[in-house]
Amino acid sequence: MVYKQLQPSDQLSSIIKSFWMTDSGYDKAIVKEKVIPDGYPEMIFHYKDPYKSNINGRWRDLGDKYIIAGQIRNCFFLENTGCTGMFSIKFQPWAFHTLFGINMSSLTDNAILIPDKILKTIEPLKHIAFEKISFEEKVKQSEQWIKEFVKTKTNKKNPGEAAVNLILDSNGQLSLDEILTKTKLSERQLERYFKKAIGLTPKFYCRIIRFAYIFKLTSANNSNWSEISTQAGFYDQSHFIKNFKEFTGEEPSKYGFTDQNLANLFLNA
Repeated sequence: MVYKQLQPSDQLSSIIKSFWMTDSGYDKAIVKEKVIPDGYPEMIFHYKDPYKSNINGRWRDLGDKYIIAGQIRNCFFLENTGCTGMFSIKFQPWAFHTLFGINMSSLTDNAILIPDKILKTIEPLKHIAFEKISFEEKVKQSEQWIKEFVKTKTNKKNPGEAAVNLILDSNGQLSLDEILTKTKLSERQLERYFKKAIGLTPKFYCRIIRFAYIFKLTSANNSNWSEISTQAGFYDQSHFIKNFKEFTGEEPSKYGFTDQNLANLFLNA
């Protein structure tokens, strides 16, 4: 299985987190992938065979070639039904709501067929995803189209977006009071924005981003778990282990941080 990821140009960094792909060639061997919360929604195009998912203990045949996936609160599993071929765009947390007006609470722990209205709008992206060209060329052409599409949208930013950026920049280590003070938003305003634009509460989103920071710390140095838990903002190691297990289903000492899989593709970037 081949995994690749590219960062967007600076011009699109406020909309796109990354572009990624995975391809098994002609290999149809069944591979079960664990997907772990990382705080970003996605638009996924299956240019080969579709996948099935297990989110709440039951396998569901997605069967769709193009889907959008919202925020997830726990790990879940994906399994191929044939040859794997995915081209995907990982958006910034607010982008689906900003660009397409999606109420993100409807996508929490969910992946759906891209609605017809949105699919019609992004038809050029769909065409690029299914073309028989290199991943790098798909990214280049996708960026060209997205840049033109973004020009048709309002440039006015919601103050809630600043709150999300504060969480990301602090690696999830700001308190709710600090976020409210810095953004001058009321708690009710912040909660309302997060429900519509992100799909999670601000506190839970902070937890996900703080958890994701663990992977950056492990890939950056060889510190022990005690040091990593402290740097990630956990008040003790047992709290750190509990949080890690909640999101991955595994203890950190048993997790394969160097394994080639989708979870590490995103979290180690």
